[in-house]
Amino acid sequence: MPFECDVITLFPEMFSAITQYGITGKACKNGIFQLVTWNPRDFTHNNHRTVDDDPYGGGPGMVMMAQPLEDSIIQAKTRQIKLGLKNTRVIYLSPQGKPLDHETAKMFSNLPGFILLCGRYEGIDERLIINQVDMELSIGDYVLSGGELAAMVLIDCIIRQMPGTLGDPESATQDSFVNGLLEHPHYTRPEQYKGDCVPEILMSGNHAHIRRWRLQQSLGRTWLKRPDLFELKFAQGMTGEEEILLEEFKKSYKSR
Repeated sequence: MPFECDVITLFPEMFSAITQYGITGKACKNGIFQLVTWNPRDFTHNNHRTVDDDPYGGGPGMVMMAQPLEDSIIQAKTRQIKLGLKNTRVIYLSPQGKPLDHETAKMFSNLPGFILLCGRYEGIDERLIINQVDMELSIGDYVLSGGELAAMVLIDCIIRQMPGTLGDPESATQDSFVNGLLEHPHYTRPEQYKGDCVPEILMSGNHAHIRRWRLQQSLGRTWLKRPDLFELKFAQGMTGEEEILLEEFKKSYKSR
């Protein structure tokens, strides 16, 4: 059974980027996931198809109204219930939400589906959040024009974790963040490009040495570029091998 993804959005056409192109496009065509969009304008009760109004208390911008959004969510839930999915979570993409990380993406990939709510303007009526939203999720500490891009980021993160999405099933297990570290450097042909050569160890054929080099590069890169991630990863201490590899990396880095 495919992963069922229902999206509440004012701009359903945007999601063709997920369903028609790249890795997720192939996954959609191969039945790994199904994406259905619901436009709140289709659930309005006036000729102007109004989905927003002025905020109570004054202030700039407009606020999305609860009723069209709630009716959209109800229809999405009804569709999923007919497919046998019960208690489907409603996720609101919001800068106030829990930060998206690899573990959260993995957790979602083990679910049968979910409903994504994409806000616009200054946000959505708080009563809708209280009564219909199960979780708020953020992709970063910045503001987008709407939740659609954030929803697509989330979908991409999740679908690539699912069996059959990637050509090599090992690819997802070797991504950055899977083991709490940034990924090691990658090289391909030609062996020399504008005077820079591929590290000899990668052409040695010695898999034990290659594994050690890649681990060292992951440790060093995380230490250099993401000290916050490094501290979180090794809060409980490092193995003897990791300590030696990192110390060697530091000495090599300082001598450059």
